[in-house]
Amino acid sequence: MKYLDEYRDGTIAAKLAEEIKRVQTKPWVIMEVCGGQTHSIVKNGIDYLLPAGVELVHGPGCPVCVTPLEMIDKAHAIARRPEVIFCSFGDMLRVPGSHGDLFSIQSLGGDVRVVYSPLDCLKIARANPHKQVVFFAIGFETTAPANAMLAWRAKADGVQNISLLVSHVLVPPAMEAILSSPRNRVQGFLGPGHVCAVVGYREYEPLSAHFKVPIVISGFEPVDILEGVLMLVRQLEEGRGEVENQYSRVLSRAGNEAAQALVMKVFEVGDRKWRGVGLIPQSGYHLRADFAAFDAERRFDVEAIQTEEPAICIAGEILQGIKKPHDCPAFGTACDPQHPLGATMVSAEGACAAYYAYGRHLKPELVHIGQGA
Repeated sequence: MKYLDEYRDGTIAAKLAEEIKRVQTKPWVIMEVCGGQTHSIVKNGIDYLLPAGVELVHGPGCPVCVTPLEMIDKAHAIARRPEVIFCSFGDMLRVPGSHGDLFSIQSLGGDVRVVYSPLDCLKIARANPHKQVVFFAIGFETTAPANAMLAWRAKADGVQNISLLVSHVLVPPAMEAILSSPRNRVQGFLGPGHVCAVVGYREYEPLSAHFKVPIVISGFEPVDILEGVLMLVRQLEEGRGEVENQYSRVLSRAGNEAAQALVMKVFEVGDRKWRGVGLIPQSGYHLRADFAAFDAERRFDVEAIQTEEPAICIAGEILQGIKKPHDCPAFGTACDPQHPLGATMVSAEGACAAYYAYGRHLKPELVHIGQGA
């Protein structure tokens, strides 16, 4: 299929890997920001195609993974209430909080439902006027327009028994926090293609210029990622730090301006906590004052809930590219997809889940089986 098969072509991938090897003369550390990119890299063994001097580390681009534990606990406190129908995308149901997950709440009688669009919640609210319908609105800039539309439509239609538990986060401030850390190892970024399809990549340009770091906005197929790495290595070898768009078949510099306008009518930018990382200033969306009536944190008085992250889980260091899943002593033993200690093992985009799914917990000689671009 056009724009798919050719981006999975093994011959093209091998040629790109050879070109990276030819261009690279120094060791470089590159972070792929998006969890979808992480899964593609591990699934296809892309990191094994690269020369030893080019290391890929995994970034904070999994929305489930960076949702802080205290926000999970707030969701669970609301979902346990008898008057609530709690709605979420499916990938949040198995994320552990301090006391179980949404599945366990459901099994004990809580009305927890999986929805496939935020607007499904409007139908549920209209069909259940004596219930309070709450949508768990998490994610990066990618999901913000649809979640904003839910609040916008609820207000416009006068649907009062609906609210949003908002935990939206933004990518550029997280990248800035990584680059500003004294423990930072990252020298170049594969930028998030899906996020930039919505917001464009203009706001990455000041970040690149300030830190003199190359950022290549990349797609998700093997050829996309290898071409993005090649573009980064060329910049690094030449001493450049610019923003380039590998994913030009999908996104533009300006992005989807209509979607951006809707988001900013409903949300405003403010500080946000990130799981395992802590507070990052101006790194998330909050409902504007005009939409405060739809804020589930206020409606159900859970704003004061504070929770400490478990010490054994090193998700924060993984999300910052400092460590990798197999550096965790619990990986593949005390922590696996059936008994996860943290969200990075639960989410479909989590680095730990990717490493486990594609055999990175096995003996090294077995890891290569079934892989390859």
